[in-house]
Amino acid sequence: MNLLAREFQQSPYAGHEALPSAIVFWAAQTPADAAYPVHSHPWGEFVYSFSGMMEVVVAGRQYLVPSQYGLWLPPNVEHQGLNRHATCHGSLYISAPHCTAMPEHTCALTISPLVRSMLEHLHQSLPPLPYRAGDERLLQVLVDQLEQAEGVGSYLPTSQDPQLSRLLRMLDANPGDGRTVAQLASAVHLTERTLVRRCQRDLSMSLNEWRQRLRIVKAMPLLIAGRKVESIALELGYGSSSAFIAMFRRLMGVTPDEYRKTTIGK
Repeated sequence: MNLLAREFQQSPYAGHEALPSAIVFWAAQTPADAAYPVHSHPWGEFVYSFSGMMEVVVAGRQYLVPSQYGLWLPPNVEHQGLNRHATCHGSLYISAPHCTAMPEHTCALTISPLVRSMLEHLHQSLPPLPYRAGDERLLQVLVDQLEQAEGVGSYLPTSQDPQLSRLLRMLDANPGDGRTVAQLASAVHLTERTLVRRCQRDLSMSLNEWRQRLRIVKAMPLLIAGRKVESIALELGYGSSSAFIAMFRRLMGVTPDEYRKTTIGK
């Protein structure tokens, strides 16, 4: 990933050896083309994007964080947050003793409606530190819910396989590419069967599912910028806006217009 235009401030706890409370919630608005410095900390961190798409790099691997997922970073994992478009995101910092039931490795977590509502509440009304007893209980319940969340690896995984990674870069550069899986396999000198196997091995999903997720990622900033749904659908390779809307709603849980209104309203 290319270095973004400017380095953005770290959280207020950067460089500290301990958190001011066992569980701490922090939120920030991040401008477009910004990057946090590469860093690590002795507590775990759950990253959630209220609007926009956060990008986090861990050990050279890129994780994308759309609003129906969050990203879990165990304690002492070196990482860097980046974003190409303006975002509003929150971090739940969890001291190491409270991380024992969380995943051992970095992964995206599926966000339930309850967890989403709790995060929205914290974003809007959490009082400053020191927290009251009721606020601390709410934060602990949120951690309890995250412990039960389904881990999904990375929302848009990458591959180190030379031919598959080349194909993924081709699709990233042209997300409206309408070629079939067989035609795409031929373009990188693979058989369709071999391509299917490598996608399952490295991406844990089919190429068509990966391509739909890519189109979601590409559509988000266009929707926020005010582009018409019909125009976006055609650019992303859909024959009709209704097909694009159906795909967007299946993956995001809302229509493109609902996503736009909710995001711009934050």
